Amino acid sequence: IITSGRMNPHIDPHLEIWHWHIPLYLFLGGLAAGILFFAGLYTILGKEEKFAGAVRRAPVIVPFLLIIGLGALFLDLRHKLYFWQLYTTIKLQSPMSWGAWTLMVITPVAFIWCALHIKDIFPKWDWKYLWLKELEKFFNKYKLALAWIMLIYGLILGIYTGILLSAFNARPLWNTSILGPLFLASGLSAGAAATLLLSKNPDERKHFAQIDLVIIGTELFLIVHMFMGYLAGTQVQIEAANMFLGGPYTMSFWIFVVILGLLVPAILEILELRKYHIPALIPPVLVIFGSLMLRFIIVYAGQVWPDLINLPQK
Repeated sequence: IITSGRMNPHIDPHLEIWHWHIPLYLFLGGLAAGILFFAGLYTILGKEEKFAGAVRRAPVIVPFLLIIGLGALFLDLRHKLYFWQLYTTIKLQSPMSWGAWTLMVITPVAFIWCALHIKDIFPKWDWKYLWLKELEKFFNKYKLALAWIMLIYGLILGIYTGILLSAFNARPLWNTSILGPLFLASGLSAGAAATLLLSKNPDERKHFAQIDLVIIGTELFLIVHMFMGYLAGTQVQIEAANMFLGGPYTMSFWIFVVILGLLVPAILEILELRKYHIPALIPPVLVIFGSLMLRFIIVYAGQVWPDLINLPQK
């Protein structure tokens, strides 16, 4: 008699390597990337005053997003005391190496940018020490350089969150070149939604609602082509797509990501632009929720082996 444990939970069909820490980290990284991208863009364009919400207010939350995201990533590490070894070498072929060094650059820049604009949130804020005031003057002098770093590294961070998954060739659902652009678009959309939430300027809110509509359209386009690519691919990719086309992830993906996270906020934003009274919180909150659910569903579904998902359990 041959005894096998392959049908035990978390062996087959669920090969769960990554739990909630990773999708949370990917979501917060994408959101931070979107916020920093728009802050850098409008600073470079010389529209800091016109889009103060994007340049000054929204980036203040980015250090907190990065701290929580890096904390979740740290909790997921098996050998936590050796995390520093990621920074002892640069491997151009490794998405994790790219991500580690990107975060090494963008995290201090996010803190500096937050410090430069903290007075916009707390008008009575005062740097008590002279050396801190001198540092503020120094970084204000090179603010345009900081904006370029945020713009470039925001794009890298946003697309890296998808490339990190697509580099796993053994995972049919993740192994698609569209995942990087999709996660970047999702992060930019979430960043625009966060700016909508934090902006006090009606013209700025209108502008970012229009931007968000364009990005939502891009996301829908990428999702459609992602599934077209799966269905035109190998058998395992077809089976991976079927998890969302009648399989166990159909309801969660199409309801939470596509309908509530993309279509409903897009319709509400169109109605708002047409002067209908729409509660200001609902569209951006739904967009951010959809961005979060996209990461969780893709990460968890990608760790399910589609060949075995319908096998009878004994």
